[in-house]
Amino acid sequence: MSAEVRTGHYVVLTVADTGTGIPPEVRDKIFEPFFTTKEPGKGTGLGLATAKDIVKKHDGFIHVYSEVGVGTQFKIYLPALLSEATVAEPLLQALPTGHGELVLVVDDEAAVREIVKATLESYGYRVVTAEDGTQAVVRFTEHAEDVQLLFTDIQMPHMDGMATIRALRNLQPDLRVIAASGLTTHQDALKSSGLEVQGFVAKPFTAASLLLAINATLHPK
Repeated sequence: MSAEVRTGHYVVLTVADTGTGIPPEVRDKIFEPFFTTKEPGKGTGLGLATAKDIVKKHDGFIHVYSEVGVGTQFKIYLPALLSEATVAEPLLQALPTGHGELVLVVDDEAAVREIVKATLESYGYRVVTAEDGTQAVVRFTEHAEDVQLLFTDIQMPHMDGMATIRALRNLQPDLRVIAASGLTTHQDALKSSGLEVQGFVAKPFTAASLLLAINATLHPK
């Protein structure tokens, strides 16, 4: 996945299965040329590398969401061609804005962190980021008096989203939380865990859905 991701409008193609999932220890290698987990003679290891190269040449990027025993989703983002840019602009302008509230954004994918940070800052929020739950605890401690909202991915290495929520709630019991995931099973897992979150955003999300969720969480009616 390209780390050079810009905010904008994208067309998303989703390919999903309900197979065995991709183990975390090989997830970072799946786009490497000639890498394969298949038996000799059953695969070249070039399929995903070729797909990534094609998508990159079209200024797109790929997100992978996978859980062992549940399945895998590949989401391919390609820049959308807006023939009527003036139609989309008023919609973006009408979205709710922040007033300097500090949001802690936690996601192990750099591209997602960059997009969320750029979007929120352009709409009046302040943002601090962390790449996993362990770093999130450090960031929260540094800004404990100012953080008003936690926006966290659920599936992350080292300390996942649910463990992150528990850790930060131990520090600030009334912390407002929005969870995000590309797997709908995580929403059910959150409910059964007993963790009370104020919002859930399904990946991939748009700037509009992100901003509306954050506004609703910070300013409930």
